[in-house]
Amino acid sequence: RFKCLLRKYLMFRNIKLSADVIVVGSGPGGATVARELTQKGRTVLILERGYDHRDKFYYGTYLGALRYSDRMSLLFTEEGLNIIAPIMVGGATSMYAGCAAAPPPWLKAKYGVDIDAEVKDTIAELKILPLPADLRGMASTRIARAGQALGYDWFAQPKFMNPERSTCHGKHFKCQANCMLGCRCHAKWNAAEWVDKAIAGGARIRKCARVDKVLFEDGHVIGVEGKIGGVKFSAGAETVVLAAGGIGSPRILQKSGMNAAGIGMTMDVTTMIYGVTREKGTGREPPMSWSWDNPDVGYMLSTLTDPCLLYPLAAARKGIGPALRWLQWNRMLGIMIKLKDDISGGIYPDGKIRKPLTAADNEKLSQAYEVCKRILVEAGAKRSSIFMRPMIGTHPSATVRIGDVVDTNLKTEIDGLYVCDASVFPEALDRPTVLTIIGLAKRL
Repeated sequence: RFKCLLRKYLMFRNIKLSADVIVVGSGPGGATVARELTQKGRTVLILERGYDHRDKFYYGTYLGALRYSDRMSLLFTEEGLNIIAPIMVGGATSMYAGCAAAPPPWLKAKYGVDIDAEVKDTIAELKILPLPADLRGMASTRIARAGQALGYDWFAQPKFMNPERSTCHGKHFKCQANCMLGCRCHAKWNAAEWVDKAIAGGARIRKCARVDKVLFEDGHVIGVEGKIGGVKFSAGAETVVLAAGGIGSPRILQKSGMNAAGIGMTMDVTTMIYGVTREKGTGREPPMSWSWDNPDVGYMLSTLTDPCLLYPLAAARKGIGPALRWLQWNRMLGIMIKLKDDISGGIYPDGKIRKPLTAADNEKLSQAYEVCKRILVEAGAKRSSIFMRPMIGTHPSATVRIGDVVDTNLKTEIDGLYVCDASVFPEALDRPTVLTIIGLAKRL
């Protein structure tokens, strides 16, 4: 009864906060900005919509993935494209494959955004390297060798992962580098680590804080407002950095009156091509340990299979045949296709997300599918067993684009208001995004 009365009392008061800088979101962009500014003596307030799940029993499990993903992993575009968007401290780095890729050359050549020094610094600091050869997986390596035999230059994928960092050691445990649902042994870098460092340096964090809009006067930002645990709050600052992601940041800007945000988006639209072999498959191996890319063709390939219990949920949308192949999951080879998709659709004020594929997108997808089929057959898969799973949206981005909504310094038309996450990409990155976001954040 006391808690109920306290809650009713709080509903009628406005929590007031303040800082030099407000950072909205704690993914790679927000965590990096918060850490860097704290080290420079600024008072920083981090507002995170989700919770910190790292110390919970369900972290890194299927239950956990449902608990901390937006709409329990059932977020879809109007076209049926599934989007997996973790809402938690650390953002998407809790559920990524740990892949690192330097920003594409066109970011500097075409848009004048040079983050080479920041990226180089991050690679050295986090010791970004491919997995050791014995952890890349026999089936995954077989796919890479098959691709190389057909003339495709597959390479060992650099990772934000060092198995030697593992805190779980013992006779019956060895890091397998396959923690896509959340790394429980800390071998994989998580942006939440830099949130911890920012807090240790004096930053404050408020979790379960949903920012509704940015406040400004006479063209200059003065803070934000929203709700914390259902209670209204306002926070004042002369600088605000939105790092709420490719979906969250444009929604906040739209509610703040910036209607250009959310018009058009990219998604690095992704699918997997599967084939059954007589040998062990890629399912229990580290995801994306080998990759191939070529900017001229507009797609990236990598070794990847849906986690065992998630596979049938996706495959069932393709029919009973693909769903029944769940029984052969242990012998299944998987190749991921990540498209450099065109800008289309967008984030709409009514809450809907639209992301139709263009004719050019479908043409690239068709070409990539044929390449994957050839590689899978070369790797030992039965041609009759090969099929494509339904597509997913892995990197919602380009919704607050450089050149359209923010300038090359990530500044909006409002003085003191910046955006630093995947939403600022001027076009699809067509590669893992985290290293580029960190580089942008360090530069900011």
